[in-house]
Amino acid sequence: MQHDNFDEEDSLHRIEQGDEVAARELLRHFHPFVLKLVRAHLPRRISEEDLVQMIFIKVFHKLNQYTGRMPLEHWISRIAVNTCLNALKAEKIRPEWRLGDFSEEIAAGIEKLAATEVDTATTDDFDFAKKLVTELIAQLSPEDRLVISLLHLEEKSVEEIHALTGWSRSATKVRAFRARAKMKKMLNERETLAFA
Repeated sequence: MQHDNFDEEDSLHRIEQGDEVAARELLRHFHPFVLKLVRAHLPRRISEEDLVQMIFIKVFHKLNQYTGRMPLEHWISRIAVNTCLNALKAEKIRPEWRLGDFSEEIAAGIEKLAATEVDTATTDDFDFAKKLVTELIAQLSPEDRLVISLLHLEEKSVEEIHALTGWSRSATKVRAFRARAKMKKMLNERETLAFA
């Protein structure tokens, strides 16, 4: 976290007293952290800065509910993640796949990847695979997208995901297993369509 001289307890006390300077300091201190969360879970139809502003409005609106039983960073991250999830849900992401969801380049790449052995794969093959995985993740439900992104792309532990989202540890593991199974099924369906 930036601004090592930031005194969280003092800042919260001053904000409670109506100190606008303290509020700006808190915003400046946590802005990079919230922006990183937003960029990891950004809905398609809303700008990142608009979402960051929405999150901080909620943080300041609910600040009197912060009890101090968890680090302020974790409390803010829950608000940020839930705000992102709600924005993603509002987009009503289409759950099913259609052949038209992929460009000709992607369809050709799926065909090539299916025929390529891992030990003979080129850098281009790995780049393509990364692009394909990104597209697969984008088609998951908001919760599934979140758990896959946190667990596999950001390499967070189940414990960290629990702290960020409030989901139980077992629910996180089950959700991740099901999300991976959905991605595998979607990829298999894409391969079938690409070869048809």
